Amino acid sequence: MKNIYTLILLLSSIFGGALSAEAQYYDIATQLPNVLSPILSGSGRYKGFADARFLKGIGANQADILDFSTSQGYQYNNWFYMGAGLGVDILFAHQDSNWGNGWQGGYYDNIDPTRSSTTTGVMIPLFTDFRFTIPAKNASSPSFFADLRLGASFLIGRDYIRINNGYLTNNEYFYLSPTIGVRLPVNKEKPRQAVNIGLSYQLLTSNYWTGYSNSVTLNSLGLSASFEW
Repeated sequence: MKNIYTLILLLSSIFGGALSAEAQYYDIATQLPNVLSPILSGSGRYKGFADARFLKGIGANQADILDFSTSQGYQYNNWFYMGAGLGVDILFAHQDSNWGNGWQGGYYDNIDPTRSSTTTGVMIPLFTDFRFTIPAKNASSPSFFADLRLGASFLIGRDYIRINNGYLTNNEYFYLSPTIGVRLPVNKEKPRQAVNIGLSYQLLTSNYWTGYSNSVTLNSLGLSASFEW
């Protein structure tokens, strides 16, 4: 019951939209001991995932993402998993031919002139991972799943990232990534081992940037593949 209560608190705080990315990250981080304590105590069934994804940027500020990540946690029952994850996102931002035309110097007063800019960068997402599976009648049969990642992502390095309407800076970004797909067991003797194929959406948003407005949103959609054990 305590674990389900923790889950409800996390989801309500995130979808309520009242917290900034920084506060949301702090809130999730404070809940991680509750997520991991059953693993450490031996009362939960440990499970791990290794994921690879390619996400195509959509919308006004586009950036393609090549993502590698892992999630470690435990299985509460045959339909619900909860864990903590870490990833590496290689960002390939789109910049149109009119980038920078007509901008006034005042738009970028907060840009550090000692830093360079590029259209390629690396972000590190930290997230809580919730996975819901529709159990199959046979443990070795395919089944459907829905996965939800919630957390924060950080641009690393000193370079700013150029996108259509300005820059991505070294601020933290709110991170949301749902996935739906099919779970395919690969070992009849060990049905916990499986390959997952899915369709993923990723949202990155921040309340700080220097451009036409004080917020930036990146949307991307693509395919994911993962191995679980």
